[in-house]
Amino acid sequence: MDERHERILELVKACGVVRVVELAEHLDISTVTARRDVDVLAEKGLVNRARGVVSWPDAPSSAERLQRAGRSTPPAKAPAPAAAESGPDGPVLGMVAPQSRHYFAEIIRGAREAAIAVGGRLVLGISGYHQRQDFQINRMLESGVDGLLFTPNWHEGLSSPDSPGLDFGVPTVLVERRAAPGTAAVAQDRVCTDHAAGAGLAVAHLAALGHERIALVAGPSATQVQVQAGFEAAVRTLGLAQYPFERFDFHTEDRDPAHQEAALNGLAEAVRRREVTAAVVLSDVEAIMLVQLLGSRGIEVPRDLALVAYDDDVAALSDLPLTAVALPKYEVGQAAARLLLQRLGERTDGTDGAGDRPARHHLELLPDLRVRASCGTPARALQD
Repeated sequence: MDERHERILELVKACGVVRVVELAEHLDISTVTARRDVDVLAEKGLVNRARGVVSWPDAPSSAERLQRAGRSTPPAKAPAPAAAESGPDGPVLGMVAPQSRHYFAEIIRGAREAAIAVGGRLVLGISGYHQRQDFQINRMLESGVDGLLFTPNWHEGLSSPDSPGLDFGVPTVLVERRAAPGTAAVAQDRVCTDHAAGAGLAVAHLAALGHERIALVAGPSATQVQVQAGFEAAVRTLGLAQYPFERFDFHTEDRDPAHQEAALNGLAEAVRRREVTAAVVLSDVEAIMLVQLLGSRGIEVPRDLALVAYDDDVAALSDLPLTAVALPKYEVGQAAARLLLQRLGERTDGTDGAGDRPARHHLELLPDLRVRASCGTPARALQD
């Protein structure tokens, strides 16, 4: 089996259901090639194929799904258009996400399993981080999805006054995006990770080890804004603000080698001068690379610098296992899908009419701190 077939299988398994045209876009191949690949995999019994949609073949039966959902009868719903290819037991949830790997892989898995649990299915659209998303949304709506899970391409993760509206005619839940106060989108349901609190967990852990000079290492991203806000708030709350803190702009996708080198040299010099004794690094990949690059400059973790990674995707796999803030990605996907299913149920039973609209929900899920070897011991921190 060639590498492209393996990537198709990985994506279909993660999503449950995905359209062939979106597979082609994600893999950067023609739709004809994607269709041929899917046909080959379907002939081998590795995937199911029907009307432009490919799905994973091990979905549980209707009876099993209903039993998991704790129900004896299928949920009520209006018939969906044939193009949506809805199962007989439940709704079709459309999900538009920037990507299907890395950060969003577990979010997608959580949403998919929440949909399956009530006899429904998840249909995925991949938008990228910089493209217009109206095309993906329109495709979802034309196919007859019952509701949307949506991650907009908002700069720094926040809406702005000129952000496009979110009235799509179906219940919609924002995933890992926040609407700025004063914008229309603030009335939208949303489910997010509380990144500010997560950064606070990291700062509090380092402060408990005796560190007072803590730096933030983070490149620009939708997550960085909330992480920096939480980092700075925790530094002030814990009385560490007498030491000027700064953000070292280091990230692996920096296309300017000189800028990356300057950030590394700046951090290394601050560590040598003991102006910085600890750092919170967004994310795991950057943290692992930072350990290696600082080591080449004679700075060792945790001897010279205590370090907490932010993500915990691969932090435990580093040569030196990294203490990390673990994000509840799977739980975010589950909570978002369940909230959307709740809204669909309210439409069905008539409780979402004029004058009795249920309160919108802004759910924040708290990360966890996983302590490993990259922060040293309290005694060493205090001696430094």
